[in-house]
Amino acid sequence: MSNETVSSADLAGVIVGETAISDVQGEQGLLSYRGYPIEALVKQPFWRVVWLVLFGDWPSDAQENSLRSAMAVHSQLQADEVQLLRQLPRTLHPMLMLQGVVPLLSLAPRLAIAGLGESAQAGLLIAAKLPSLLAAWRQLELGQEPQAANVDAGFHENFLMLFNGHAPTQQQVHTLDVTQILQMEHSFNAGTFAGRVCASTLAPIQSCISASIGTLYGRLHGGADQAAMEMAKTIGDPAKAAQYVAAMLQRKEKIMGMGHREYRVVDPRARILKPMAIELCHDGESKRLLDVLVAVEAACAEEFRKKGKEIWANVEFYKGAVFNQLGIPPQYYTAVFAMARVYGYIAHFLEFSQHSALIRPRALYVGPRH
Repeated sequence: MSNETVSSADLAGVIVGETAISDVQGEQGLLSYRGYPIEALVKQPFWRVVWLVLFGDWPSDAQENSLRSAMAVHSQLQADEVQLLRQLPRTLHPMLMLQGVVPLLSLAPRLAIAGLGESAQAGLLIAAKLPSLLAAWRQLELGQEPQAANVDAGFHENFLMLFNGHAPTQQQVHTLDVTQILQMEHSFNAGTFAGRVCASTLAPIQSCISASIGTLYGRLHGGADQAAMEMAKTIGDPAKAAQYVAAMLQRKEKIMGMGHREYRVVDPRARILKPMAIELCHDGESKRLLDVLVAVEAACAEEFRKKGKEIWANVEFYKGAVFNQLGIPPQYYTAVFAMARVYGYIAHFLEFSQHSALIRPRALYVGPRH
């Protein structure tokens, strides 16, 4: 590693570590997990991809079944965990709820997965409970009683059923499976790096996941999905998109969900997600909001083209249209993102812990000296 001073506050382009979990090739618009391209991974069953991301190879049938069973059992919230949610103010954003509650969850396993260490077991137990926490929080928000998880239902099927109060279609379940695979891992993004910094202090995995979730909440990170849908609702009409974009750019304000720090071409995840959004959102309010987003993307592309530049929507931009059609309101978009990215957080905790060292960079002091 170089010892020379880095003047860029955002550390752009600075290599701060190594990973074998995922590879983001921004210039080519490629993303892979453990060497497998994302385009191939979205065709795999969800739990197979989870195992691959966590442990670096495909699971056997027995391992996949064991993982699926353990996640179903641990998705059940305990009575004291539900009571904890009852005591929190209903105005709390779901991301702040998750960040605060994760370190307080019981981590006593009821069904262990053979061959996994304590940290992996604890991380997966937390991951199993995130959907149930969000569904329970939503029901409490609506003034209803949280329902117990159905251990016989599929993982994302169960989440949508508990969250919305009715059974989802198979298309909705498949859509959520694919979306969550797309969001599972993305190298040293801000949330993951925050978790690695936390892990470097030898903090436990629940603290690291909480730190990562807190970082993901930011509008310049995972929170762009909620911001993009709120923008679409504010614009309201596709015919008004060009005027809105021009005014935003004139004020030098960011249009959330447009462009990506890593990708110089189209975000490969957006290439998969946008057609899914178009397929799902074919009538009514969902179609109108999707049309607004499409118009915003076109207007942005045109404005940048005038300057000799190119820009494309990232995965956050059309995700809101998909989640909206799944019955998930905007304030939950980033929390559902956290449901997927938590597997990346666990994978990085396990990887970093093998060769742990305290992350302690130096700062260049520029203040006065007396």
